[in-house]
Amino acid sequence: MEINSRTNASNPVQIADDGKTVAIVSYLSIIGWIIAYVMYGSNKTQLGAYHLRQTIALFVVGIVTWMVQMFLIFIPVIGWIIGILLIFVYLLLFILWLFGFIAAINGQEKPMPIIGKKAQEWFKGIK
Repeated sequence: MEINSRTNASNPVQIADDGKTVAIVSYLSIIGWIIAYVMYGSNKTQLGAYHLRQTIALFVVGIVTWMVQMFLIFIPVIGWIIGILLIFVYLLLFILWLFGFIAAINGQEKPMPIIGKKAQEWFKGIK
């Protein structure tokens, strides 16, 4: 049996985490992202970093959309119409989340449509 550097001396079982756990947990919520980031600190993998960048971009876009909607709700009629249309943005964000989550489950570095490639640029500090 081959033992790598991530093996505990008292338990010589090889730990085979290629970053999939970090990738999957990062999609579960903002709290899940924080937990995944902490986990990533002790097991830095390319797959983990990739999905941490994808999910933080998704969360930022969602929060900005929500903030715009909250601002527009105070503008009579036009603000309400635009606010209602932003519901479709939330649906799109859910679809993007689903694409990313499926890629994480499969252990793939597949960018989410629309924001995936930009997420890698915006958050390149997560290495």
